Amino acid sequence: MRTMKYKLTANNKTYEVEIENINTRPVVVTVDGQRFEIMPENGNQPQVKTEALTKAGSTPAAANPATSENNILTAPLPGTVIELFVKPGDVIEAGQVVLVIEAMKMKNSIRSIYSGTVDKVFVAQGQSVAHKQALVEFTG
Repeated sequence: MRTMKYKLTANNKTYEVEIENINTRPVVVTVDGQRFEIMPENGNQPQVKTEALTKAGSTPAAANPATSENNILTAPLPGTVIELFVKPGDVIEAGQVVLVIEAMKMKNSIRSIYSGTVDKVFVAQGQSVAHKQALVEFTG
């Protein structure tokens, strides 16, 4: 698991902050050695952006689907989909691994931030994906 480390200053005090995995729910954050579990509000969930352009091996529909921006899991980093664990109709829980993206020879498990039924899968195994490209859409 890759941990992101930051130094943040608030009210003239500097804190060391570590985030274990931003894609899990709840997000586990350690601030100056104290562990917190944080559940982001719905407004902070990833949104599909028009900058998710077509890459080799994908189609324009897969890169920028014409769907609602709600309940769409997007790629947190560019890379290649090496494993896909869901298909349309699957019921999953938030925090469940949906797929694995390889980037810079590192395997990154991408976890769902949504609970519900998989409506559409926009990518396939072996496909290159761009940062913030739509991966999976959920209903319910």
